Amino acid sequence: MKESLERWCASRIRAVALAALPLTLMPMNAALADDGPDVFGWVEKATLEPWDVEVKAKLDSGALTSSLDARDIERFDKDGEPWVRFALELEDEETGETFKKELERPLYRDMTVRGAGGRDERLVVLMKVCMGDTIHEEQFSLRNREEMNYPMLLGRRTIGELGLLDVRETFLIAPTCDENSPVIEHDGEGEFGTNRRAEETDDQDAE
Repeated sequence: MKESLERWCASRIRAVALAALPLTLMPMNAALADDGPDVFGWVEKATLEPWDVEVKAKLDSGALTSSLDARDIERFDKDGEPWVRFALELEDEETGETFKKELERPLYRDMTVRGAGGRDERLVVLMKVCMGDTIHEEQFSLRNREEMNYPMLLGRRTIGELGLLDVRETFLIAPTCDENSPVIEHDGEGEFGTNRRAEETDDQDAE
């Protein structure tokens, strides 16, 4: 009788210990996951700010500078400084409607892209894009991407601020920005007003 009681007590102790083990480990694992960097897939939804237009963005580590679909791109002078006038015509992934907007932005710099298709001269402006819960002000080269699969391409300059890139996955983190979201301002100074050009060797338009 005594031995049976001892075996029963021992089994109850083991059962209670095993049942408590996952409850002990789960908060620790969750904390580790919360402290880690965000992981984005190679295609994500992004919103162009401040209009909250949702587009598909390709995260391409083979490109240095991000690119945005733009039409009727024109360089002009304003108050003695170079500016860029261009038009956006983007399909909003959330509503299915076409967003059209004519914009004028200060020219950030000139850029020459050298890739498999040869040399391509582009104008670069600063634009704001929401990825996850944060708004990033980034350099975007302007070109007509109508024939491309994605109207927005995010290069290494942008990817480096986001976190980690999982090239096996897509649509891991949806954009959730609002008026209270943090904004990471671009901290560089443009090259407009000089004759310098930045050259980049990449294949950012191969899709």
